Amino acid sequence: VADYAGSLALLSFRLADLLGSAVVSTVPGPRQRRQLHQARLRRVLRQLAKEPFSVGMNSPANAALGHSIVVCSLEAWDDVWRRNQFLVRELLDADPHLRVLFVEPAFDRLHRLTSGGGPHRKRGLRSALPDGRLIVFEPVKTLPRVLGGFADWSLCRQVRLTVSRLGFDDPTLWVNDASYARLTEETGWSTLYDITDDWLPSWQTEPARRRLKENEARLFNCAGAVVVCSADLVAGRRKQRPDLELVPNAVDVEHFSRPQDRPTDLPKAPIAVYVGTLDEDRLDIDLIADLAGASPNLEIVLVGPNSLTSASVEALGAHRNVTLLGPRPYAVVPAYLQHADVVIVPHIVSPLTESLDPIMAYECLAVGRPTIATPAAGFRALSSPVVVVEREGFVVEVAEALARDDNVMNSEVPSWTERAVAFAGALRRARDPKSRRTSVVSVDHPGCKALTPP
Repeated sequence: VADYAGSLALLSFRLADLLGSAVVSTVPGPRQRRQLHQARLRRVLRQLAKEPFSVGMNSPANAALGHSIVVCSLEAWDDVWRRNQFLVRELLDADPHLRVLFVEPAFDRLHRLTSGGGPHRKRGLRSALPDGRLIVFEPVKTLPRVLGGFADWSLCRQVRLTVSRLGFDDPTLWVNDASYARLTEETGWSTLYDITDDWLPSWQTEPARRRLKENEARLFNCAGAVVVCSADLVAGRRKQRPDLELVPNAVDVEHFSRPQDRPTDLPKAPIAVYVGTLDEDRLDIDLIADLAGASPNLEIVLVGPNSLTSASVEALGAHRNVTLLGPRPYAVVPAYLQHADVVIVPHIVSPLTESLDPIMAYECLAVGRPTIATPAAGFRALSSPVVVVEREGFVVEVAEALARDDNVMNSEVPSWTERAVAFAGALRRARDPKSRRTSVVSVDHPGCKALTPP
């Protein structure tokens, strides 16, 4: 019922079940039948008290035969939708018998205490969809990794216990967070390693970089399939795994092209909008400040989770025409892009950003608003409505885009449904390593030429 008619229909079904069981358990009839409906009445009452609009994780309805996937993600399941969430949604839609355990980044108890936030753990284990087929789990990290391997051992143990509790039988492990490399070694589960960022040359400490390199080597050795999201990652990893597959990102085309009302928290026009995670590894803070100073009448709105340092926030805050709105639910994100006079993508060009396949590039194509971007990966080969310009010409190009105010709809934007078909194929190959490919697999990508091994 929850699968096909929604949560309200599920509640109606349970209320009808409650009424029917109450009647049958009291009217004259065989004793065995009355006892059966009395037990059913108690069960329905428990369901209505605990989970009236959803199917419980331990419900027999969720124990049907079917394949299961455990996703060890670098990002949480929240309102800011990213690659993992889109692909999980598409896989669940395509297979009604699939069940997914989505493992979020761990709750760091020590960091919480030292940062003054208190010991409260927010989420734990919960059902993310009414039908109970998607379970989200936030494990707990009790000790820092610098003290040894206990932290990773504990996290892997928590995942194993949760898988056992949910009754997953021989799941496929989808690793996005390489710190779970030991999980595939300890369990023998078929494994797909999905690489979405190249953190090796980034800001991490040398011990962290060494751990990541070791974990990647273990995953390259054990995983039945390896998937990357960008051409740069193909070039950087194909020596370790010549059979790796390229499955780039995409966009929910219909969601971003369908008109939405203007958000009430947008300043008055003219407005330049950026949507994405705010952090120094990707955003050119000085360039944003230059744009704000050179265009005092232009409102610059940054939408997304704020991971900036206090110094960067202060630098942007020095300009009255820069607004940090914070994250917005995925349902309303298109409205901010649709009502921008110009979309800006002031990304840094660095080894980290070169490894990315930014989802925002696809969103810009789907929305069709004038977009000015620096020549970072994902944008360089794009054409109208995207204009790519070197950092030195960024401010002038934004002014020219405001004067043009054109709108171009692109009909050839790849969808997540297409990407999920390719990703599902990689998952099948992970379960059957004998089908491992001997060449790099390419999926159509805007501005990305077909890739073959050297």
